[in-house]
Amino acid sequence: MVAYADLGGLGSKQGAPVVYDWVPPSLIPQVLPWLAILALLLLKPNRCASAWWIWVPLACVGGLASAPESVLELLPSSRFGVFLDLMSALGFGVAAVWLLSGYLGWKHRMLAFLGILLSQAAFSVLAFVFRQDWQGFGMETLQLGLFLMASVLVISVALTLAGLVCRGRYGWVRLSLWLLTALVVVWSLILGPFFIFMMISSAGNVPPQVLLQVVAVATGITAGVLLPFLLLSFANGFYRERLIGLLHLSGVAAPPVITPPAPVLAEAAGT
Repeated sequence: MVAYADLGGLGSKQGAPVVYDWVPPSLIPQVLPWLAILALLLLKPNRCASAWWIWVPLACVGGLASAPESVLELLPSSRFGVFLDLMSALGFGVAAVWLLSGYLGWKHRMLAFLGILLSQAAFSVLAFVFRQDWQGFGMETLQLGLFLMASVLVISVALTLAGLVCRGRYGWVRLSLWLLTALVVVWSLILGPFFIFMMISSAGNVPPQVLLQVVAVATGITAGVLLPFLLLSFANGFYRERLIGLLHLSGVAAPPVITPPAPVLAEAAGT
């Protein structure tokens, strides 16, 4: 903080800035996203011990924003703290998708995509909103929110595209490579027009390497969020079946033909 008006007897209006660490008045807003995930675990399809393994990847990603100050001070730049908040919010969205996939799997691919998009957006925005200091709302918060929504869209589209390419063939290597490829392609399609606009407005003073760097950073953030949840699905049978159903990685089996008992058939033939 630094004074910009005459403070009278309170002090000089010019001087060295004073650093103040804002502390939220209550921890309840930060706990609400975790309670929302707990509520999803109480749904009937998730009432089993295997479903609770979702806390492991969520703690790895969602707990980034709760890292102690001593750890954050070791980061090379304060901008890394912004990325940690973003990844944390995305982590809650992906966890919600994994827990709601029991309702989304084996449906039409477009309906599954809309379910992934809406559920991820709702829980990511929830986690993002309750982490912000809205008294100090500024352009940085707005830009972070826009990047969050873009990341939600990219992850949803990338998961759908990877499932479309790998349909009927489940393999963790194939799925991981196609998902990474889809992230790069979708981010390039989204950021490409902005880069072209910047080149036109700056008369070509923006080098092409800028687009590659931004795409690489954005891909790294979204891939880093997805990785723990993918590892959970590869190692846990419960979430493996959820992922297979969500992305249509194996053909949907036809419903079994119910054959009536022999006495019923004989009676029907006699009539």
